[in-house]
Amino acid sequence: MKGFYAKINKSNYYFSVLAVIAVMFMGLFVSNPKLDELTFGYIIHLVLVMALSVSLLLYPKFKTSGFKIVIITLFSLYFYAIFFLYPETWSTFIFICLIPAISIFYFDRTLFYFSLVLNVFLIGISFSYLVLVDQGLLYSYIKQDIIGNFINFIGSQVILTLIFHLSYSRIKQQQVYYEKIQQAERLKTSGQLAAAVAHEIRNPITVVKGFLDLYKNDPKIKLEMGSHFQLMSDELDTAEHVISQFLAIAKPNLDQSTEVVNVRETLKSVSDLLKSYGVLNDNVIELEVDDKCYIQVNKIEFKQLMINLIKNAIEASKNGSAISVTGKRQKDDVEMQIIDNGCGMSEQEVKALGTPFYSLKSKGTGLGLMICFNMVAQYNGTLKFDSVEGEGTTVTIRFPATKSSR
Repeated sequence: MKGFYAKINKSNYYFSVLAVIAVMFMGLFVSNPKLDELTFGYIIHLVLVMALSVSLLLYPKFKTSGFKIVIITLFSLYFYAIFFLYPETWSTFIFICLIPAISIFYFDRTLFYFSLVLNVFLIGISFSYLVLVDQGLLYSYIKQDIIGNFINFIGSQVILTLIFHLSYSRIKQQQVYYEKIQQAERLKTSGQLAAAVAHEIRNPITVVKGFLDLYKNDPKIKLEMGSHFQLMSDELDTAEHVISQFLAIAKPNLDQSTEVVNVRETLKSVSDLLKSYGVLNDNVIELEVDDKCYIQVNKIEFKQLMINLIKNAIEASKNGSAISVTGKRQKDDVEMQIIDNGCGMSEQEVKALGTPFYSLKSKGTGLGLMICFNMVAQYNGTLKFDSVEGEGTTVTIRFPATKSSR
């Protein structure tokens, strides 16, 4: 279903882009007074249209901040170019005023302020040219009330800024609400887990039962059959592991005692514990935690949480790479990050993390991360994964900060 909607969104994007490209090309070839002369200005217009068309068509494959900046810059140059190339067309001034609106579609505060500052800078140069050089020769409609037009421009930027902030804050609230719904769905899966766990443990138990029946009917057990005992032991361990994780989710210990935990000391302990595990793949754990980072949690659960997350980072990392573990105070929270340079994950894989029996490991059950999500939520914290395929993953854990008990 997600793939279906992704295809629809992609189709809508290309349909909209092709419509924009068609309008830009119509501006080049329909009733264009410079078409017959092929002036230098017309060539600039043509080059900008071509560059914008290619950039818009390639954007779905290169959704990086740098590529977005390129598109916003090209749009700015395009609108300012037609403003100066076609002075008789007064409506081009309106397009200049609306340039920052393009960045609103990217839902990025940095990009919006970049386009806003760039637009104010370019309009300052443009108005200086109109006052000092043109002096109303070609732009009489602006020269007649240049102060009023400049005030209108500033007013349009203020309005766009208000629109951006209102829409940005509203969408952020919707994101938070959506994340809460996702977390609530994870917490409601206990009933579904019963059937899922039964399915997962049926196979190992069936194997064990089969061999037990075999040995029960066999009066003599040969020495070479000892491998069967090992197989039974492994399958029982698998069943025990799945059941233990399931019970931790189905019946969390809400009466677990809490204490003030020194994040730096605890992470140092966890790092030392996992150091030998990292050495197996030549991975180094780089620890950098600020002083005065304290949280109110159950220390054993917190250590288990960090062990699971750091162990996942080690397993996802390439041989010889480092895992960075940081901790710092952020206003009323303590923020910890685990950064690896491993294989990374796609957006769909990140969204599925914490789902029962969804795991990227060949022998994983997915219950470990679900326990992590539940444990963090139990202490009013947040757990977030940011990942790029082929580049690595950053895990951000936040807990409410508290004061030292000393």
